[in-house]
Amino acid sequence: MPFSDFIRATVLLCAGAATTLAVVTVLSGAAEHDPGAVTLPFVWWGGAALLGLALGWRGRASPAIARLLAGARMSNLIPEQRPALILVTRLWPLLIGTLVSCVLGSFAPQIPGIAAGFTIVSALAWRNQYAAVLAIEGRDGVRFYVDRKPFWRAISLTRTPGFKVYRPTY
Repeated sequence: MPFSDFIRATVLLCAGAATTLAVVTVLSGAAEHDPGAVTLPFVWWGGAALLGLALGWRGRASPAIARLLAGARMSNLIPEQRPALILVTRLWPLLIGTLVSCVLGSFAPQIPGIAAGFTIVSALAWRNQYAAVLAIEGRDGVRFYVDRKPFWRAISLTRTPGFKVYRPTY
């Protein structure tokens, strides 16, 4: 799976998880007839959105992604493409956290509200990383792919030859 697509899918899945958790928070707060259980998470979501915007404002790759790109191994062959398997093995904490928070939301609506804030921060902080990786790929004429590894191993990338982007200078 191309690394830029992996980042884009991560941002979209974080935003989807945040939406799901927000809906669970509102529905379980309405079922308990407790306006405070929903009001406080709304404040947290606003703060989380501001924090995520502040963390993701720059248009360059974050230091962690820059280290990951620099440590990519070179290959002339495109690795095996199994995007669904790669997403599940790399994003399983998001899936488990969302499911557990939704289940616990039936007992305490604040739990999915807090979890929604963290997924909002993640989605907004990572939103520009996709473009940064594409810019690096275009500048260097390479393409980065996520290696298929077990979920307990750290993520690693493979760098393959790609197309260099030439921009006219005026």
